Amino acid sequence: MSRTNLTLFDSALMGPAIVASFKKLAPQTQLRNPVMFVVYVGSILTTLLYFQALTGKGEASPAFILAISVWLWFTVLFANFAEALAEGRSKAQAESLRALKQTVSAKKLEANSKSKGQQSNWTSTPASNLRKGDVVLVEAGDVIPVDGEVIEGVASVDESAITGESAPVIRESGGDFSAVTGGTRILSDWLVVRVSVNPGEAFLDRMISMVESAKRQKTPNEIALTILLVALTIVFLLVTVTLLPFSLFSVTAAKFGTPITITVLVALLVCLIPTTIGALLSAIGVAGMSRMMQANVIATSGRAVEAAGDVDVLLLDKTGTITLGNRQASAFIPAPGVTEQQLADVAQLASLADETPEGRSIVVLAKQRFNIREREMTSLHATFVPFTAQTRMSGIDIGNRAIRKGSSEALKNYLQELGQPFPTEVAHNVDDVARRGSTPLVVVDDGVVMGVVELKDIVKGGIKERFAELRRMGIKTVMITGDNRLTAASIAAEAGVDDFLAEATPEDKLKLIRSYQSEGRLVAMTGDGTNDAPALAQADVAVAMNSGTQAAKEAGNMVDLDSNPTKLLEIVEIGKQMLMTRGALSTFSIANDIAKYFAIIPAAFITTYPQLAALNVMRLASPSSAIMSAVIFNALIIVVLIPLALKGVRYRAVGAASLLRRNLLIYGLGGIILPFIGIKLIDMILAVMHLV
Repeated sequence: MSRTNLTLFDSALMGPAIVASFKKLAPQTQLRNPVMFVVYVGSILTTLLYFQALTGKGEASPAFILAISVWLWFTVLFANFAEALAEGRSKAQAESLRALKQTVSAKKLEANSKSKGQQSNWTSTPASNLRKGDVVLVEAGDVIPVDGEVIEGVASVDESAITGESAPVIRESGGDFSAVTGGTRILSDWLVVRVSVNPGEAFLDRMISMVESAKRQKTPNEIALTILLVALTIVFLLVTVTLLPFSLFSVTAAKFGTPITITVLVALLVCLIPTTIGALLSAIGVAGMSRMMQANVIATSGRAVEAAGDVDVLLLDKTGTITLGNRQASAFIPAPGVTEQQLADVAQLASLADETPEGRSIVVLAKQRFNIREREMTSLHATFVPFTAQTRMSGIDIGNRAIRKGSSEALKNYLQELGQPFPTEVAHNVDDVARRGSTPLVVVDDGVVMGVVELKDIVKGGIKERFAELRRMGIKTVMITGDNRLTAASIAAEAGVDDFLAEATPEDKLKLIRSYQSEGRLVAMTGDGTNDAPALAQADVAVAMNSGTQAAKEAGNMVDLDSNPTKLLEIVEIGKQMLMTRGALSTFSIANDIAKYFAIIPAAFITTYPQLAALNVMRLASPSSAIMSAVIFNALIIVVLIPLALKGVRYRAVGAASLLRRNLLIYGLGGIILPFIGIKLIDMILAVMHLV
């Protein structure tokens, strides 16, 4: 994909974000964030009080009211800026996607013409006129006009515009690799494609709408946190309202002392409500979806990202996720009378010109085990015999010497034609290898069976450590495979997964997901085939491969553009990071308020209740300076925390209890200490500059 590699405070983002900060001052926009709406109303109220003070009426110090009003407006603007900056990054990604959209003409086949052989029966039509069910012909060099399913042909397709991967992929009719995406290009051959979407519903259109942060819906946890913040705001609002009589009635002054001004009450309210997390909450959610996009994963909703952070069961397909997917040579099992080195030497000769991963692995294994060096076919005057579906074997001819390797059945037939026997011991070895879930390749040298090469699906390096990390976070890993139980158990033990499902059918996967969900657990899984669609639809986090079928992509709530099944682990980490960021900043915000109480409450009431001077533990210069310092700190801390909200806290594979302790120690304790330091420093600066 065309990446928009913008730094956090890139000039390309800063300008639009600043402009958007002012646009978001519209009342209907501010109403979406109840906490900041209170600050917004307070800003308007203090502004009106300032103009009233200029006329000589109302409160006595216009300069103090103006300063408070300005910093309250800054608080609102900084909150808007945080959200606008997060949205700007997503919108930049959306713009890069829009640049991929092309106006192309499609070769629409007539209703009675469904094949390449009747390619003359097509008409040129704009891609925008195509509808679901239409059939188009796409030839080498053509851009695929719209999303669809291949119904005829095999072709190499360049999907780099969508996935960012330069290597072409094969798309063909039938199977799990029949889906094609609009905007990609045919490199060779041709395809007949049935359109699967109507205008505006194409994958690229959906990608653009998904990353547009303005359309992001609040997630359940975010809604719950918002309700908590609103509840806290209402409590402090009610407390402030009860103090209004001390400000409104002059009798208060006669009885207790100087009355509390409305400006001070507004400042008190703004500093006591959780403005820090209220200002950054939306930015955290937008940034979470943006990080998914940077990982080449399209999340259809913020809920999917959040659910990824709450997942406690991962269903992982064995092939390509836990194992490499390409079988690798793991052992040489010689026939009676043959040494292992002799078998390795002949097997390597048979594989010299074999460019398949299996063939190359045989060459490498022989080199590692016996230091047998590769030999050039030209120096051997050899002829390579390629593998074919008919013969099911390959090999090399060196003069009159014929070396072959392939399936046991194919080699049995080959030896039978030569009138040579197939040793019983080798047949037993073939069965043993098959029972272990590996693939046996029989090697024959000039009619003599040399033995068996065991091909094994190798467990990926480092995957066991990653599963251990997930286990420490309380996430259970379950391997899904079509292998028999013996093979599944062996690979599961080697990979370090917690459980496995062998000989899995689509019904088995669905049953397993429902079983975990009935226990109140959140389940994530990956899939790419039509038979995975029911399970993907049932899973809480369903990651469909972009290379998979349309049914799988429609069933999932995330699409991995790289079609990398291991991406599920990264998705969980991003979801966890978003929740950890929200928890850390919530802890900081609430702890932050505790420190501000000691700064502003004594200062606000000391003129009315002189006895409260004993609570001025911060020894601030004056009541006005204390209030001003708290308001300024309250605004500036939002700016300081914007990078953390957008980048996220550092991800750590720890359990919930450890995470809570860490949050309390770092963000809780830090949230208490930092305001004491910050407010005191601001107070000292204000006092030195005689600004209050």
